[in-house]
Amino acid sequence: MCACYGFSPTPISIVNAFPDIPRPRYRWKGFIVAALLAFGLSFSGSVHVRGAPSDGASADPKQQARSSDHWAFQAIRESAPPSVRDISWPRTELDPFILADLEEHGIEPAEPAAREQWLRRATLDLTGLPPTVSELEEFASDTKPGAHGRVVERLLASPRYGERWGRHWLDLARFAESDGFEHDAVRPHAWRYRDYVIRSFNQDKPFDRFVKEQIAGDEVWPEDREARVATAFNLLGPDMVDSSDQVQRRHNSLNDMTDTTASVFLGLTVGCARCHDHKFEPISQRDYYKLQAFYVPAEFHRDFPIPNEHERNAHEKAMAEFNQREQRIRSELRKFEQPYRDQVYREKLDTLTDQERTAHATPADQRTAAQVALIKATTKAVSFPDKEWIARIPGEKRPDRDALLEQLSRLRKPDPPPMTLALADSAGPPTPGHVLIRGDYNQPADEVWPGLPGVLQPEDQDKATGTIRPSQHGATRAALADWIASPANPLTARVLVNRIWSHHFGKAIVPTPSDFGINGGKPSHPKLLDWLAARFIQSGWSLKQLHREIVLSATYRQSSRTTPDTLALDPENRFYSRFPRHRLEGEVIRDSLLAISGRLNPRMEGPGVYPPIPEDLFKGAPGWRVSEDRRTHGRRSVYIFARRNFRFPFLEVFDAPDNNLSCAARETSTSAPQSLTLLNSPEAVESAALVARHFEADATGADAKISKAFLQILGRSPDEPERELARAFLRHSPLSELCRALMNSNAFVYLE
Repeated sequence: MCACYGFSPTPISIVNAFPDIPRPRYRWKGFIVAALLAFGLSFSGSVHVRGAPSDGASADPKQQARSSDHWAFQAIRESAPPSVRDISWPRTELDPFILADLEEHGIEPAEPAAREQWLRRATLDLTGLPPTVSELEEFASDTKPGAHGRVVERLLASPRYGERWGRHWLDLARFAESDGFEHDAVRPHAWRYRDYVIRSFNQDKPFDRFVKEQIAGDEVWPEDREARVATAFNLLGPDMVDSSDQVQRRHNSLNDMTDTTASVFLGLTVGCARCHDHKFEPISQRDYYKLQAFYVPAEFHRDFPIPNEHERNAHEKAMAEFNQREQRIRSELRKFEQPYRDQVYREKLDTLTDQERTAHATPADQRTAAQVALIKATTKAVSFPDKEWIARIPGEKRPDRDALLEQLSRLRKPDPPPMTLALADSAGPPTPGHVLIRGDYNQPADEVWPGLPGVLQPEDQDKATGTIRPSQHGATRAALADWIASPANPLTARVLVNRIWSHHFGKAIVPTPSDFGINGGKPSHPKLLDWLAARFIQSGWSLKQLHREIVLSATYRQSSRTTPDTLALDPENRFYSRFPRHRLEGEVIRDSLLAISGRLNPRMEGPGVYPPIPEDLFKGAPGWRVSEDRRTHGRRSVYIFARRNFRFPFLEVFDAPDNNLSCAARETSTSAPQSLTLLNSPEAVESAALVARHFEADATGADAKISKAFLQILGRSPDEPERELARAFLRHSPLSELCRALMNSNAFVYLE
């Protein structure tokens, strides 16, 4: 993101201030451009007033003209699957798009994966958990037609599906349960959004509805609790609650909402236009603040009540009972204590003059000015600490007071009704936004009303003013949601199907999943992308139907193995001549360890849990309190408390994303700590011991134990060389060590 103000324009700071300039390839060109920008010059060489608002058009007319032809801004065009020579290979309608390219380049697709390999792949892919031994055996014995389809239906119907695919969306939504920054305060209600996402995926909620709920659920469905929770999406970014500048804090949140909405739903990077017209994309500064204007009227709530009728009635009843009990006890306590208070008070009055005593005895509304003055002068003389009157209570009566105090201390105020992070529109009239010079709220320029980037030119956008004409909901966030989730929008469906494809194959059709703009990557299979997007919309925006199309395809069912000829023709697997082998996320690895050892707790929903962490990390993990209930330690990783300033160590070592920003694709590193974690972490050591203990009691003979270990841990039987190696290993080492070795193999941590 460009930092366009607040720096001294030295050569180094100029270059570092503009990270969107492609410096490695065009080092000097990028340096010159950055220098020109720092001094307020445009690409064309004409002079601008530094920081002045744009007129709404792109700063580069040539770029604006090019953008109109950019593939991502064109309407989705569904074309029929291409003709192919090998008509026996395709299994779903997406396969001809892949096969046509393979045939054109003379490449043979890989042979189909073994049944047990496909089952492990599909099960981990759709649920994030490995198949059980019984599931492997059942699939192996199911020789009737449609066996693969029956497996996919079972997996999509599993509640584990929502936990798996909800995790992908939470990455995009920068989900966390704390604020970040210095204090990293806990957000006690953020978990409701996580549960909402998981439920939505399990219900196969139409994606257009899912989008609308998150952008404007409070406006479109104000009485729908789920829709209200969904708006937490907008408030999940980091937040400096204790900021000394609360106006800046609000603008930071508005900027985060604008940037995240554009990147997650539209696949556009707009942040650079906050301070100036975007230098690489057709997004002007005015475009940016028109988009932000949809959010300007909104109120941000950290604890918005969302009780249903039953919960509301129960809470009101509980509060009434609590207040009644509290008032009764306090009344009895006052009745008991008053004589002793009065006794000390009278003794204090006796030390005053007659006039002063008369002033105190006169009702407040009847005192003269002189008496009021006497009261002020003698207040300290008649005041006394509690210990003075408590000392007057006879010893035999003190237990009566202690009993009343004990009753009062045992009273527990009822828990508040369910609450959530949420947006809500203010009750006042519509509020415009402003173009901010250099992004500084202290320098507002032109007023702007809600509108979309001019390059997209939706039908309901006024061509003259560039603002959204009121929809059935008015010119509000609901209008923005209606357009983003509209089939006429060329971006939303394309962006989503590209994300789904990337998670299934470990690589995306468009290699920049959150950047479909001019500076983003080009699609490797543009016709396939549009076909998937069109089918997705036609299916009623059904994610599960999209999964079926992909997971049952011949493309997905290919083996990950290749031949020398294929490797020479398609070294980077650009044409999907084989299944792309890719590593599992840290959550899947940890959950798999829990599942194969029988420790996985299937409980869903609720506040985040705190599994144990290494003792030496507790010093750097303020607020990490290990959950007292040991059963919660085995819950799925998606339910681990998501703290911004401290990521759960096991997940962090396997590249858990930085949840301060939306994450479109996780990084995949290979490091020594990963190996050490799988070898020595309590999760791995305990899992290996439990698996071995089960086999020791259940299997006789080394070969039987080896077979069961491979099947349980890797989801397949060993081949003969592996079996021989395992036999040799067991002659000198216990079965638990063999299990631990298998858990450290590539076959365990990679999807093949």
